[in-house]
Amino acid sequence: MKLPRRKFLHLTAGAAALPAVSRVARAQTYPSRPVRMIVRFAAGGGLDIVARIMGQWLSERLGQPFVIENRPGAGGNTATEAVVRAPADGYTLLLVTSANAVNATLYDKLNFNLIQDIAPIAGINNSTYVLAVHPSFPAKTVREFIAYAKANPGKINMASAGTGSGTHMAGELFKMMPGVNLIHVPYRGGGTAYPDLLAGQVQVYFSNMASSIEYIRAGKLRALAVTTATRAKALRDVPTVSEFVPGYEASSWYGIGAPKKTQIEIVDKLNSEINAALADPKITARLADLGATALPGSPADFAKLIADDTEKWGKVIRALNIKAD
Repeated sequence: MKLPRRKFLHLTAGAAALPAVSRVARAQTYPSRPVRMIVRFAAGGGLDIVARIMGQWLSERLGQPFVIENRPGAGGNTATEAVVRAPADGYTLLLVTSANAVNATLYDKLNFNLIQDIAPIAGINNSTYVLAVHPSFPAKTVREFIAYAKANPGKINMASAGTGSGTHMAGELFKMMPGVNLIHVPYRGGGTAYPDLLAGQVQVYFSNMASSIEYIRAGKLRALAVTTATRAKALRDVPTVSEFVPGYEASSWYGIGAPKKTQIEIVDKLNSEINAALADPKITARLADLGATALPGSPADFAKLIADDTEKWGKVIRALNIKAD
């Protein structure tokens, strides 16, 4: 039977529209079951806390559990690869961090390419590191610190949470820009550095504000500067490093990503809900308690942040020939 041309074209157009309609329908019903959010560190740290804050918000807004799954190991690459290999259906998400941007260059061989294999959904927060020293350290400003370091090359120990960590990279960028020689002392995690720092066995630490602010407030550590481009609300009287070293900026950021081919309708739905959370005063107050500020924006904004930081830290790693442990 031969169909009239008009009817044939009508049926063809209807068939072509079916995939688009089904995609929209899936996005409208998403999520219809629990969603996993994979986190690169063990439970209890700042990263895990932020994941649980956002997971609770999404659970309440979307009516399905957003389950936090902690997968430490290989500098966070284990968690990232688990998401890259997962079905691109929106039910496996990754808490993407600035460390992912560092790892892209730090590790010679990865089984994935972050920019090519992860679909950015939304940023969550941006937080500063604090250039903190033991109270007995003679320098009381960044200018004095640089002068002292240049007069005593190789005699100042700089703690970090491990090679390639944000605390390490913030310190290496500082060493490179004004040209000072600090001895890197890597620890296995940020918290393990504090006993030696508080005892004066290491003299300086570009510490995470959330973990160091109480020591600073108690006078057990001295904050010389924060590493973001603007001063931190939680430490209003503490200057930025860039006030002494123009162009210096280092920060820690978190956001949400998914496997690369996750449909755009699901990405947009999650982006909208995450941005709604970042506009909520209760959420922003909880982030502020962690020394963080909200980082709202589009998937494209988050993609640009990832790409820019990957390029930035790649230059530092290559220039200083930094290798993963």
